[in-house]
Amino acid sequence: MKAIISEKYGSPDLLKLREVITPTPKKNQVLVRVHASSINFGNLVLLTGNPLPARLAFGLRKPKYVIPGGDMAGIVEAKGEDVTQFQVGDEVYGDLSSSGWGTFAEYVVVDENQIALKPSNLSFSEAAAVPMAASTALQALRDKGKIQAGQEVLIHGASGGVGTFAVQIAKAFGAKVTAVVSTQNVNIARSLGADHVIDYKMENFQNLEQTYDLIVGVNGSQSIATYKRKLKDNGAFIHVGGANRQMYQTMMRGPWLSIFGKKKFITFLQRHNQKDLVCLKELIEEGKVRPVIDRSYALSEISEAFRYFEKGHSKGKVVITI
Repeated sequence: MKAIISEKYGSPDLLKLREVITPTPKKNQVLVRVHASSINFGNLVLLTGNPLPARLAFGLRKPKYVIPGGDMAGIVEAKGEDVTQFQVGDEVYGDLSSSGWGTFAEYVVVDENQIALKPSNLSFSEAAAVPMAASTALQALRDKGKIQAGQEVLIHGASGGVGTFAVQIAKAFGAKVTAVVSTQNVNIARSLGADHVIDYKMENFQNLEQTYDLIVGVNGSQSIATYKRKLKDNGAFIHVGGANRQMYQTMMRGPWLSIFGKKKFITFLQRHNQKDLVCLKELIEEGKVRPVIDRSYALSEISEAFRYFEKGHSKGKVVITI
């Protein structure tokens, strides 16, 4: 099969399209013919080896996982004898970042409990844009932020992969959503259902009187002190992405601020699970959530796709068709 191979940390130019052996499923695994994948921040970390602490998981000197794709959507081609959840021909999707990666390839094997049936109203390319980014948004809002209907929620960085899903999922939970985006992304945020959109090039949200029950920092460089001022008592700030300075502030100062104050400051890493894929499938089929796709690239164009993605200006997701 054809696959993208990354044998050492570095730039997108190091990614090579090669022929490798097609994997064989074990007893509890399925073989999926991959129709599409997508790029997330985790893929960029696995490619570059930065930030350096990530190498404790990905390999100190070179990548532990040489086929770096995580998201996938495709069709079950074969299954192990113990597989009970899926049949050959089923259309499935999933996130393999916690189970070996490998989806920048024509085929991948995966444990049956790591995937779910694909949303019936999405194409393979659309479905491949969902797993990692949408699960991150769901877990940040529901599990870490304890979102409730009627709350005031701010999504800082609402136009990227995680941000576009966060706006929609927050609305699905009944929250009142304020989206912070750049000028060129104002219409996207409005189309996703944001109640209020702040163009950060035109106005600074920290100068507004509004405070929030929950702030999700998907992208941005604001200090943790800024978010503290914009939170209501008993509110929570969830760090998902953005400047490294912001991440380290939340990791180091967040626990102390949370213990000795009424506001919570949390940073977390998404943990893939099948139940969330099923939950997202239901939200998508109910018409409450949809993926936003910025650009689509062929597998052979993956270096170009990464160069575009790492600029940090994508509107929604960057998809790889296979």
